[in-house]
Amino acid sequence: MADSYFTISREGAARYTEKMSRFLAFARKVKDGEEARRIVKEFQNEYHDARHVCWAYVIGPERKEWQLNDNGEPSGTAGKPILGQINSRELTDVLVVVVRYFGGIKLGTPGLIAAYREAASLALDDSGKEEMHRRIRVKATFPYIAADGVMKVVKGNEVEITDRSFDNTCSLTLLFRADHSEEIAGRLKALDGVILSEPEEV
Repeated sequence: MADSYFTISREGAARYTEKMSRFLAFARKVKDGEEARRIVKEFQNEYHDARHVCWAYVIGPERKEWQLNDNGEPSGTAGKPILGQINSRELTDVLVVVVRYFGGIKLGTPGLIAAYREAASLALDDSGKEEMHRRIRVKATFPYIAADGVMKVVKGNEVEITDRSFDNTCSLTLLFRADHSEEIAGRLKALDGVILSEPEEV
């Protein structure tokens, strides 16, 4: 299981024209399939006068969740080449939508595939690419006397504190990179009285 993965760094858009047909392509970062399908509906509403609104998305660090839609184009001529561009860049947590306005000249199967591929590619080029890291969440419980030691570990290791409670018994909910987990957990466990929950991937 890889500790890092890639997604787009920003929203992207592009225009492509082939034999009078106009292709408007958009790339959006999404966290799950539900969000992706909601955004697709927004594009369908905005471009309700277009002949086709085709799309594909990939979700999750393992890139196992994906879906595509030809939206009335011949099977395999739109969603599949869009998905192919996402996969060729090894991206995830991304949705690409390509809107087609028919120009009156049929493109044929090879022409459609090439046009949707190019439009998706241009939108993804416009989006950039960034590396993301798997993160895990743990809860650290410890006596107040150990607080200084815990905070020294936390502050030096790109650790995000999402919840905290300081009393006689203190607790911190921590988020940090999975590839740093062994080192950070080891240093926390070495402190007297520190108890860590089972790590949970987020």
